[in-house]
Amino acid sequence: MLQKTPLRALSWKTLWRPWRAIDLPLLILVVGLSVFGGVMIRSTELTGGGNEWLQHLIISGVGLGVALSLARCRYEAIMQWHWAIYGATNLTLLAVVFFGTRALGARRWIDIAGFNFQPSEFAKLGMIITLAALLAGQSKVNLLTLGRILGITALPWALVFVQPDLGTSLVFGAITFGMLYWGNTNPGWLVLILSPLVSAVLFNASIPAWLIWVALMGLTGWLTFPWPLIGSLGGLSINLIGGEVGHLLWRLLKGYQKERLTLFLNPDQDPLGGGYHLIQSRIAIGAGQLWGEGLDRGTQTQLHFIPEQHTDFIFSAVGEELGFVGALFLLSAFWLVCLRLVIIAQNAGDRFGSLLAIGVLSMIVFQVVINIGMTIGLAPVTGIPLPWISYGRSALLMNFVAIGLVEAVANSRRRNRFAALS
Repeated sequence: MLQKTPLRALSWKTLWRPWRAIDLPLLILVVGLSVFGGVMIRSTELTGGGNEWLQHLIISGVGLGVALSLARCRYEAIMQWHWAIYGATNLTLLAVVFFGTRALGARRWIDIAGFNFQPSEFAKLGMIITLAALLAGQSKVNLLTLGRILGITALPWALVFVQPDLGTSLVFGAITFGMLYWGNTNPGWLVLILSPLVSAVLFNASIPAWLIWVALMGLTGWLTFPWPLIGSLGGLSINLIGGEVGHLLWRLLKGYQKERLTLFLNPDQDPLGGGYHLIQSRIAIGAGQLWGEGLDRGTQTQLHFIPEQHTDFIFSAVGEELGFVGALFLLSAFWLVCLRLVIIAQNAGDRFGSLLAIGVLSMIVFQVVINIGMTIGLAPVTGIPLPWISYGRSALLMNFVAIGLVEAVANSRRRNRFAALS
């Protein structure tokens, strides 16, 4: 006679078995950041009404479920679909151009059954998968592969840039450079790729400094290219041209466009216009001092001196209400997230998984640095959200999907161990 297995035999260990090799600290950190973000979003809308904090927590729950589901899967399977993912990424970005919803002076969203979907957020993850698949097959990046990578990245970057979405287009650049570096690209080539932008800035700031930079780039080309003379001439040429082109483009910009790029250096020159956000944000963070004014008690936050604070400027609420200690706690949490991503990348079973983790790392690091930098006046206002903290349903869900893929890389270590024993 068959005996029924008692329900108590289904222990937590049995239920947790499919995820037992995931990076649990990373999962706990991102869930904690999401809950913390919901608390801070609620504080910013406490006196004005709104339920964005509840939506944030609901999307976090959905995102956690998606991440756990992805963590069980074989991440290697998506490698063969990278061209399909790349095509879908560009098609959705192209759809924004023709069918997108315009808001705040930009066309970035597609309205699907009342839900505003932002394709550019998921395009970040699509590019990470595509670049990881292309770089995984080579132990070292040569010039041909480098040109191919830059060409493939250029199309979605351009589609995002014309929305216009300067912030996300900059994130694309950070992802590409981070993954190229991890893929063993010559660092000198990466410097040369960025050098025209530096030349454009220096040409308008200091001619002697620009000339020194041009000479250094010529030397870099000589030392890093297989053909020293061609490399040196190329390094000199692109920087000479870059400086002049940057000067011409700067003269073509309208006054308000120039102010947006430089206003963070001196926001007091337009205190009631473009500098208003920055001034109020710095006042709020400074008012927090060491321990903060207390949750739900920040003057600047509760009186809504900072418009749309629950999105891009959420860090100013953290600084005002929780002070330096709260801000340091938040930065430490992000540091630990980045540390766990580096550990997963180093211990991944293959280059594809390692590059996936580094792509996600590059995306998060750049967004954290720029977002916090703009709230304290160290970077221009670019509209980049703070991961898992700022309100933004598409960005939040995409971040959880990205963590789910990284957790799949970590979870694969269990399969690799079993394969080694068999």
